Amino acid sequence: MSFLDRVYERARAIKPRVVFPEGDDARVQEAARRIERDGLGTVQLLDPRTTHDAPRTLVALLRSRHPNRFPTDTAASQALEHPLTRGACLVGIGAADVMVGGAVFPSADTLRAALLAVGTAPGVSTVSGAFYMIKDDRVLSFADCAVVPEPTSVQLADIAIASARDRRRIVGDTPLVAFLSYSTRGSAQGPRVERVQAAITELRGRRPAPDFEFDGELQGDAALVPEVAARKAAGSPGSPGSPDSRPRVAGRANVLIFPDLDAGNIGYKLVQRLGGWTALGPILQGLARPIADLSRGATADDIVNTAAIAILQTREG
Repeated sequence: MSFLDRVYERARAIKPRVVFPEGDDARVQEAARRIERDGLGTVQLLDPRTTHDAPRTLVALLRSRHPNRFPTDTAASQALEHPLTRGACLVGIGAADVMVGGAVFPSADTLRAALLAVGTAPGVSTVSGAFYMIKDDRVLSFADCAVVPEPTSVQLADIAIASARDRRRIVGDTPLVAFLSYSTRGSAQGPRVERVQAAITELRGRRPAPDFEFDGELQGDAALVPEVAARKAAGSPGSPGSPDSRPRVAGRANVLIFPDLDAGNIGYKLVQRLGGWTALGPILQGLARPIADLSRGATADDIVNTAAIAILQTREG
C-alpha cells in the first residue's frame, strides 16, 4: 500500500465535513464529487458569486476574535464577503472540520483567512508550510518551504513543533527532527549558524518539553546518511556509536527544518525534479484547525490529495 493509499484509508475513518469556498471552480467541483464518492467526507461548496447576508454566528466570531479590526457588525460582514474568510469562519465556529481553498485566490488570502478565523495552534505562534516528499516507501517532511522567508530562532522552533505534530498525524510514525545548516555541530561559524543553534536552545527550553527527538545543527548528509553521521555527528544524542538510548536523529532524520525559505523551497524542488520524488504540499501547519492551501494551478487530483492530508490534521496528536 502506497503512502497516499494509507492517507486515504485513514482519512475515510474520520469522515469530516469539508468546505470548499471556491465552489464554482470546475476542478473544485470534480474534487468534491470524488471526495464524497470515495467516502472521504461530506462536502459543502460555497458559491463566491452569490452574496448573502453574513450569518450572525460568523460575524460574532470575527468580532470576538478581532474586536479592534472589526468594531462593528458591518465591518465583519464586509470581511465575510470574501469566500475564503467565510469558509475559514465555518471551521472556526465548528460548522465544518476542514477548509480547502486557494484554487482561485492567492495563498496570502488563504493564510489571512486562517489567521482571522482560527489562529495558531497551542504552543506555536508561527504558521508554516511543509512538503511531504515521497519516493517508494520513504516519506520525508520538509519545512518551512512556503511561508516564512527569514525565520527567527523562535520561529524555527515553532516550525519544528508544528512539523513533528503533523508528522505524527499525517504519516503516523515517530518524528526525528533535524535542524539543517551548512555546519554540523559547530564545524563552521557565522550568524546563520548561530540562528539555528539558538533555535535548538529555544526548543530545549520550551515548556512543556517537546515530545519528539531533535538535533542540530546538521548538514544535510549528516542528517540523512548514517555513515556520514557517524563521522560528522558522533557526539549527537542517539547518533551511531553513542551510548544514548534515545532514538537516533543524526543519520535517520525524517523531518528536515530548513534555515530559511530560500533553502527550503530550492531544496524540495531539487529533490522533486532531479531526484524523482513526489512533492505533496504545501501543507499549512501551526494552525489551530485545518485550513489547506492550494496552488492556483492545482488539478482535481491535487485538490483531493490535499484535502485527504488536511483531514488527517483533524486528528489529535
